[in-house]
Amino acid sequence: MSHCLHGNHETLHGVHDHQDTPSRLAEAEQLCAAVGAKLTPLRKEVLELILNAAAPVGAYDLLARLKSNTERPAAPPTVYRTLDFLLEKGLIHRLTSINAYIPCCHPREGHQAAFLICTQCQTVKEGSSPGLTQQLALLAQSDQFSTHLSIIEISGICQQCSQRI
Repeated sequence: MSHCLHGNHETLHGVHDHQDTPSRLAEAEQLCAAVGAKLTPLRKEVLELILNAAAPVGAYDLLARLKSNTERPAAPPTVYRTLDFLLEKGLIHRLTSINAYIPCCHPREGHQAAFLICTQCQTVKEGSSPGLTQQLALLAQSDQFSTHLSIIEISGICQQCSQRI
């Protein structure tokens, strides 16, 4: 299960609780159209699978689900290009430490997120961390380093799992 953590008051939101899947897909189509991109049927299907997943989902899991849902099999390069598109448009996030994808809680906001990932139950909490990202930007600037991508992931044990131990 994935969650979203935003704002100074750090309120938790379930990724799938923001809106129902059809509304989120319609929003994705609008966001793509606004920048002159198209949410093709395959892109829409992959996004829908990620939105409906109960936990972070890997590319090969998506590929297997696509093969079982359609007559036309999708090749791995096609799925990876689709994931790259969804990442580029800010509709999903890639969790590099577990090589999996989750939907973005607030795709309109174009934010830098930090993720808390439970190694026991795979729960993911997404949080905005403007202070931390500013510090990282200053660190990069101090060495005239040109940043292309910054992903903040913290692995550990969530509150629910630590209470079960």
